Amino acid sequence: MPPTTYTDPPGMPEDDRMTAAELKVVREYLGLTGDWLAAHLGVSPRTVRHWEAGKYAIPDGVRLAVEDLEQRTAQFVAGVVEKLMDLPDPGVVTYRDDAEYHAAVPESEFPASWHRAVIARVAQEVPALAIAYADQVDRAAAGPARRG
Repeated sequence: MPPTTYTDPPGMPEDDRMTAAELKVVREYLGLTGDWLAAHLGVSPRTVRHWEAGKYAIPDGVRLAVEDLEQRTAQFVAGVVEKLMDLPDPGVVTYRDDAEYHAAVPESEFPASWHRAVIARVAQEVPALAIAYADQVDRAAAGPARRG
């Protein structure tokens, strides 16, 4: 598969361009590696490293794709928080690695590191949230944060 070429959408103002620091901060906040983001965007990991180092300008198409990841993640977090808020003993599972996560949630495109970052955000919103690895709880009681 040929690499994806990102071009600026017509009419995007130059001052809306994502900075190298913004890209790295958002990627890390989402719990994503540079390699995962590169694969998701269809570019080489080296390209992502160059964007984050400020060597290359980040095309607005990439900014829009990253904003989409942010929005989808925020929606997932909000949905999990909503399901947990009224439970007397809220709890969620998370996963040690990608193999474990994708075995449990094969439809998810995201890595286990994303799921752990999501759970950290949920824990900020849900008082007394219990967090365990999937193999430490009954799979039937996996809770609403299992899917992602």
